Amino acid sequence: MNDKIRIPIYFTILLSFFICVLSFGIPDNVYALNLEKMKTNMLLGDYKSAITEGEKLIAKDPHSDELYYLLGLCYLKDGNYLRASDIFEVVIKEFKGSKFKEEATMGLGDTYLLREDFDRASSLYLGIIKDSPKTKLKPQLYYRISEIGFKKGDVNQGKEYLTKLREGYSLAPEAKQGQDICPLERNNLNFYYSVQIGSFSNPANAQNLNQKLLNSGYSSYIEESLAASGLKTYRVKVGKLASRQEAENLNKKLKTEGYPTKICP
Repeated sequence: MNDKIRIPIYFTILLSFFICVLSFGIPDNVYALNLEKMKTNMLLGDYKSAITEGEKLIAKDPHSDELYYLLGLCYLKDGNYLRASDIFEVVIKEFKGSKFKEEATMGLGDTYLLREDFDRASSLYLGIIKDSPKTKLKPQLYYRISEIGFKKGDVNQGKEYLTKLREGYSLAPEAKQGQDICPLERNNLNFYYSVQIGSFSNPANAQNLNQKLLNSGYSSYIEESLAASGLKTYRVKVGKLASRQEAENLNKKLKTEGYPTKICP
């Protein structure tokens, strides 16, 4: 069965990290108890309940940058990018000196990345690096900037920041996710575009879809990758194309035949 398309895994990793950092036990007052309830819902993936709780808390106390930041993450994970964008901007503009400013700026960039406004996303990511050269967010930022380069067809940018990520932060989860943004052949950067038709945890399902595509005359193949959880995933792809336009044309053709598609990178 084709797995449900999810927001890239580095968002989930980052979300879990910040919730753990922000959790300091169960406080005594009602406000803090409700904030803990919101965080618990976030960790459970119940973002709608977390949003409901967070909006109630903001109505009572609109002066917490932590609360705004967490609420922005919830809206981002729930797919409401416009609302997430508005909330991250509140943290950046209204809370001067907030310790969440860099994270909120990256979150704002993520809302543009997910809406495929690559120029605005890239500008925000690069701005963080320029303003804070020693930011702890560099692995995530390098990953995103590299991804944007490949998605725009700017292979040089994609390679440059993927190399920076791997050379400077080889143990970071984002470095291990490099295959998701750039299909590498062994250890070199021979770049190509492809169209992904499905991603499976069960190899038999991937093999069945691959055989169906081969029978239909497509040059399909299966790529194995290791998720952050340690589990293998099997991606069924078609083509190894030199240009984004070729991938767009193939993607359109496969869509008309009813396949759920995704251009990689």
